[in-house]
Amino acid sequence: MAAVAEWDEKTFAEIKNSGVVLADFYAVWCGPCRMMMSVLEKAAAEFADDQLKAGKLNIEQCKNLAAEYNIRTIPTFIIFKDGEIHSKHIGVLGQKMLTEAIRKALA
Repeated sequence: MAAVAEWDEKTFAEIKNSGVVLADFYAVWCGPCRMMMSVLEKAAAEFADDQLKAGKLNIEQCKNLAAEYNIRTIPTFIIFKDGEIHSKHIGVLGQKMLTEAIRKALA
């Protein structure tokens, strides 16, 4: 079962090229971001550690990444596959939608 980690820019750079990676761009003060935490954890838990790496990136601490990936609205979820953006999802999502997006990246 994949757990959700807290990443910084260095950790993300090391992880993003390792298969399917789900990055949650958020801010501590963001209400919808807090709402999505349980959805993110439940969706990640449906996959094994070797299938998915899931993590959160605080946009206030990871300003360079937020700029690089043009994060203008939070929460924003980006699914990477082997270092390339597979899909990008902005705003509040249902668990089923997030899970399906992960499954598509794994296919």
